[in-house]
Amino acid sequence: MAALIKSDSRSPGGSRPAEAPAPIPLSRSVKLAFGAPGFAGAALAIPIGILLPRFYTDVVLAPAGWIALAIALARGLDAITDPMVGWASDRTRSRFGRRKPWIAFGVPFSALLFYALFAPPAWLAPRGAALWFGVTFGLYFIFHTIYQIPHGALGAEVALDYDERSSLFGIQSVFVMFGTMTAAVLPGLLPALLGTDDQRTVYAVTAGIFAGTLVLLYSILLWKVPERPEFQKQEPNPLAPGVRRALRNGPFRILFTAGMIGAIPAAVPAVLLPYFTRYVLEVENPDGALGFMLLLYFGIGLLSIPFWMRVAQRFGKLRTFVVSAILGTIGQLLLFVLDVREAWLAYLIFGLLGTQSAVGIFLLPSMGADVIDYDEFLTGKRREAQFGAFWAIIPKFVSIPGASVPIALLAWVGYVPNQPQTPEVLFMLRFLIGAFPAIFNIVAILVFMRYPISARVHGRIRDGIAAHARGETVPDPIYGGPVPPPGARAVPDELGWFLDTFSPGELRRIAQSGPNVALRDVALQVLLSGLLTLATVLIAVSAVPNLDVDPGPLAVLAVVAAGLSLTGLLFHLTRLPNALKLRRAPVSAEEIGLHLADC
Repeated sequence: MAALIKSDSRSPGGSRPAEAPAPIPLSRSVKLAFGAPGFAGAALAIPIGILLPRFYTDVVLAPAGWIALAIALARGLDAITDPMVGWASDRTRSRFGRRKPWIAFGVPFSALLFYALFAPPAWLAPRGAALWFGVTFGLYFIFHTIYQIPHGALGAEVALDYDERSSLFGIQSVFVMFGTMTAAVLPGLLPALLGTDDQRTVYAVTAGIFAGTLVLLYSILLWKVPERPEFQKQEPNPLAPGVRRALRNGPFRILFTAGMIGAIPAAVPAVLLPYFTRYVLEVENPDGALGFMLLLYFGIGLLSIPFWMRVAQRFGKLRTFVVSAILGTIGQLLLFVLDVREAWLAYLIFGLLGTQSAVGIFLLPSMGADVIDYDEFLTGKRREAQFGAFWAIIPKFVSIPGASVPIALLAWVGYVPNQPQTPEVLFMLRFLIGAFPAIFNIVAILVFMRYPISARVHGRIRDGIAAHARGETVPDPIYGGPVPPPGARAVPDELGWFLDTFSPGELRRIAQSGPNVALRDVALQVLLSGLLTLATVLIAVSAVPNLDVDPGPLAVLAVVAAGLSLTGLLFHLTRLPNALKLRRAPVSAEEIGLHLADC
């Protein structure tokens, strides 16, 4: 079996870890260069998340249901690319580093597609406009993934200190808030500057400005922000075993679960806010009210960043995040309970929500980087991009309904563009923008409170990494129990990664009944996930009787299920080669037992 593993180029090496790199204080210019692209990223995200659906339904006149279906299809494809980009970025070896080649490739194409998304040809008929939206939206998010996952990974590796990370991502959050505020007010200012009220022209110019800014700021990042060459020297890990080892990381599971729950409704307020200001508040200038509301929300969030950073340094990241999340939940419930119909009351509530709007932007990446350090302690690998992609894929899938189903639900309960809405539509708007996200956020907070990494624990994690580099066995900083260096465990590192192709249940069956069981189990998983993918695709197709009927929520949910099933199918297909290798060169039941004891 050892010879077989060594011949597998995807298996990581079993050598002793290199000396652990020490945290190095980052210069202000490096922090600014890393964080500045957050301005452009937020400037792009606001038009896509808030302005784009109504632009296509009310201005371009594409059918609302078809826009919902296109969002589900495009984001499903986007979510599938996340783990592949993360895995590939971690394995990249070049003189430019692991992250920068992907950023340099993805940013220009993403900028071009963003502009095309907001500049559909005026001659397109409604169905053609929906097709244009689907194609450009899907391609934009593919290239967005290509640069965004490596960018996030770069931040996790350049800052290794517990508080330095909060500082780095805190500076990034300042740029994010500035970008968000700019995106909120610019569409309202451009008509006067351009001398036209044509929304197609305004949105096209807005998209051109933000796309150019994206290219400029990422060019500065590529020039100023260094990569750590010592991380590039480490052997990469296989895809499927890397996923299994991530799921065995306790703090990761907590962050991942809480993030998944919180992601379900995350896109709903952004998608529905233009409809809320226009049809619930019924103000004379709904676009101006929307811009002011967003400016208030993000402006207060920007001013609150120094306060929350000091709170995080004083009381820790977990307590700070939980308190801010509770404030946000209170504001969401007020939007629903108070039956807001007066603009001043809506502004007051959004001011409350704004106080905590930036906290997650800098604390969650910082906490995720701490989790990656704990993974390095356990595995000896630096897997920033794979963890970042893994965090992204499921939340993206579960947020697809949040981005698409609300539009479909509005169409379902009788939404008619540019007309007074029925009480059913108004209630649906209030419920989806207020009570719906609050319910999920309460559950996410309860899960989040189990997160165990504090500043003291993180210090022990970094000390443990250094001890492993010296070949020492040290206690687990979180759960206790001795943890030897990855290269000095009962099962060789190479063999351990190979066996992690299979689940613990599969390994127990292999130890009991022989290696043929592995091929049978994996083939069965491939078959079941393939049948489920086919079934959900057929449901989606059957839910669309003809091209002249809006597909409705069922088709959108079926597309989400098809995307999840397809992801599962691809995952199990990557396991087939190792199942075949195991049959050719079996592993003893004793070695399997030792590996299971280490898990």
